[in-house]
Amino acid sequence: MAAIASDSVTFAPEGLLLDVLAVSLTGVNVLRPLYDSAGQLADFALEYLNPAAQRMTGLPERPGGTISSRFPTLYSNGVFNLYRRVVETGQDEHCQVNYQADGFDNYFHVTARRSGTWLLVSFDDTSRQPRTPVEEALRLSQRAEQQARAEAERQRQRFEAVLLQLPACVAVYQGPNHVYQFVNPTYQQLFPHRRFIGQPLRAVVPEAEALGVVPLFDQVYQTGEPYYSHELEGWFDFGGHGQPEQIFLNLYLHPLRDAEGRIDGILGFSYDVNEQVRARRQVQQLNQELEARVAQRTRELTEQQRLFHQILTQVPASIATFSGPRHVFTYANASYQDLVRGRAEMGRSVAETLPDVAEQGIVDLLDHVYHSGQPVEGTETALLLTQSDGSTRLYHVNFSCQPLSDEQGRPRGLLVFIVDVTRHVRTRQQARALQACLLTAAQEQAAERLAFYHIFEQAPVLVALLRGAGHHFEYVNPAYQALFPERQLVGRPVAETVPEMQQQGFLELMDRTYQTSQTFVGREMPFTAQPLPGQPPRTIYYDFSYQAYRENGVVAGISIFAHDVTEQVRVRQQVERLNQELTTANADLHTSNAQLTRTNIDLDNFIYTASHDLKAPISNIEGLLLALEHELPPTSRPGDIPKILTLMQEATERFQRTIQHLTDISRLQQEHNQASEPVPLAAVVEAVRLDLLSLTQQSQARLTVQIAPAATVMFSERNLRSVVYNLLSNALKYAHPERPAQVSLRFYPQPPYQVLEVADNGLGLDLSKGRDKLFAMFQRLHTHVEGTGIGLYMVKKIVENAGGHIEVESQLNEGTVFRVYFRA
Repeated sequence: MAAIASDSVTFAPEGLLLDVLAVSLTGVNVLRPLYDSAGQLADFALEYLNPAAQRMTGLPERPGGTISSRFPTLYSNGVFNLYRRVVETGQDEHCQVNYQADGFDNYFHVTARRSGTWLLVSFDDTSRQPRTPVEEALRLSQRAEQQARAEAERQRQRFEAVLLQLPACVAVYQGPNHVYQFVNPTYQQLFPHRRFIGQPLRAVVPEAEALGVVPLFDQVYQTGEPYYSHELEGWFDFGGHGQPEQIFLNLYLHPLRDAEGRIDGILGFSYDVNEQVRARRQVQQLNQELEARVAQRTRELTEQQRLFHQILTQVPASIATFSGPRHVFTYANASYQDLVRGRAEMGRSVAETLPDVAEQGIVDLLDHVYHSGQPVEGTETALLLTQSDGSTRLYHVNFSCQPLSDEQGRPRGLLVFIVDVTRHVRTRQQARALQACLLTAAQEQAAERLAFYHIFEQAPVLVALLRGAGHHFEYVNPAYQALFPERQLVGRPVAETVPEMQQQGFLELMDRTYQTSQTFVGREMPFTAQPLPGQPPRTIYYDFSYQAYRENGVVAGISIFAHDVTEQVRVRQQVERLNQELTTANADLHTSNAQLTRTNIDLDNFIYTASHDLKAPISNIEGLLLALEHELPPTSRPGDIPKILTLMQEATERFQRTIQHLTDISRLQQEHNQASEPVPLAAVVEAVRLDLLSLTQQSQARLTVQIAPAATVMFSERNLRSVVYNLLSNALKYAHPERPAQVSLRFYPQPPYQVLEVADNGLGLDLSKGRDKLFAMFQRLHTHVEGTGIGLYMVKKIVENAGGHIEVESQLNEGTVFRVYFRA
């Protein structure tokens, strides 16, 4: 059937455009040019893709975005430049491109035309066209190259991950100008305000030039010899505020080579050893001894097939890798072998080769990292390792344990990075110990100073501390301040605050003491302070000293101690005025003493003569009474004669006892230096007990004696017997009538004395009323028992003449305790 043209239908190409684009087997892309602020063409916006283009790119009809975000490879393969030329010249252009990026792998025919403000791009995928064997071989070669590059990229990323995770500063420099190619985060954190990548070392770190590090880089780059610097000191402006800060680094520079073995860069590895260096220096300052801790190790470097192994071999740290869940050794550098004394055997597990490590829970930690995929780090971790001789040694290490994965992300093994910080820890511990000692000493000094100040505050003397050659008051106690009321002394010089000291010559003495360190002591030196308005001046005499005190071996100031001796001086002056009178008085006193001595001698002679002369008459009276009793038989004694005879006999006996006591008293007055000898006390007590046996039986007393048989007393035996007799007889005579008497004697040491204690449960005494009478002559507190009141007087006199003393405790109606203290 022949086609019939319709005159009524008019051809409209605009209406057919969308249909043509829809059925076209060629991809069509409509782009809109994008310009930067300078008016330069910088990119193209994706406005439209026809169905064929959508099929080939996998993008929708209105994809949005730009070619730089969708197809960034167009900039490197020359297609973007083609587009730009077409827009700028208006001339159509055509090209073929092998696009093997952004998810594509094929040849494309590309044609571009400018249409108004738009750019129309037609492109065709040649994958549907047959390829020659050469093309197929080329594609296979390219695919293999692409896979190799992908594998190299993975290796590079793995290596970069290791560098990023190392706890040290790592940087890679390119070319002879040492242009930064890579810095890890630790390095960047040191200089947060600087940008390194693409910049030469001299430009971005100018401090390195002044430090002399740049020539070291040049040396390593030119000679190919690695360089290691231990504790390199440097000053860097880390904060970017113009203030350099000190840092100490262990620096390692290693040359990098290209595929042909030519040096094309440098690997820089360093870590901060500030704390280690400063701690050691502090120990040196405190201990006055420098303990050498610089250990420089030089290692023979061998070329490695890969840069990763070069780094692991040369870094000053212990590094090992393990494979599989059993943690089998696959690599251990020399430092690691030194740490474990060569026990890391390749192909064997950690548990097999290092059982001492396994016992400390390290294998459990490796298991955790391997199965969880989470890295673990430790700081100054204690590790006990077996040495070559079988002994164990404690290490402190900083470590990082990182999981290693295969291409599918499955766990493959572990990387362990260890830095031995044992010396650093021990140095810090020593520093802390020394700091603690210094702190304790400082606290003790402060406490002593505070105690001294507290004493000074309460001391009744004038105390002041002056500092420096200008004698500035640093401290004055209240007594010193009171001498200068209404004056501010502390913090000001003596010449300014107390000018009268300079006027009266005291400032010159201070200068001399400060300059010569010689202590000056003044005796009874007068000083007149400027009085307050309305008050008269007053001169005060002082005993004082100026003494230099030192700090760190250098004279720091002067201490002043002054004592007001005005009253003493005035008394002495008064005494001097009275000396003449006292001389006369002393002469009179000497005469009086001589007269008293003669009187005492006459009195002793009188007592002795009277007692001696009265003995004969008393004996005669006693004889007459006995004769009268004999002449008057009992039946011839009417009335009160028997009673009168008894009273006369008792009076005669009392008179005899009184004469005897007077004789004893006279003797005691002359026995100040009575000869002493060791006297067995137990024997004396037993003899007295036998003498008082009848009195003991009469009072039904129970006598307890606690005296060692060998106990002796350095004393006169006769006087000791008198002491024991008087005390024991009193205890028996003054027994309480309502209870059996209990008397105890004890003897015990109480340096510098030996104590004889006599205790009873008798009548007791009211010492508040009769203490003064107890040891007085002819005084008695109980009168119902016969006595003369001279026994205790004699006991006290005997004991005191021998250098001892006597004490008494008593309660009325309860008993009495006498303690006699004999010199040991």
